[in-house]
Amino acid sequence: MGLVQIAQHADDLGRATAFYRDLLGAEPLATYDPPGLVFFDLGGVRLLLEQGAPSALHYLGVDDLDATVERLRAAGVEVRSEPHVIFGHDDDTLGPAGTDEWMAFAVDSEGNLVGLVEQRPRS
Repeated sequence: MGLVQIAQHADDLGRATAFYRDLLGAEPLATYDPPGLVFFDLGGVRLLLEQGAPSALHYLGVDDLDATVERLRAAGVEVRSEPHVIFGHDDDTLGPAGTDEWMAFAVDSEGNLVGLVEQRPRS
């Protein structure tokens, strides 16, 4: 069994589409309006933006957490939690052994919290 799709609430589909287009650096896979559905690809998992969907907390892997947070902040996005270490990976159970998992949290255009994650080698 594998994850196929995550649904995220969007009051304003155009505004939410612009936010995720900028965050992900990619155009939507498909837009169906009506009924008001926008799909993005998250590495083989679909992100569905829909007015009727509940708010979901999803975590997105990024290559450079600090740069991503600064880019979002410069665009006027609310950063709710600055980059910080969540835990270290001593083995490969939840991430690459010998790395620290860093996270930050931002608020999307619709008020949903979005987690940003980077695996950094321990110094």
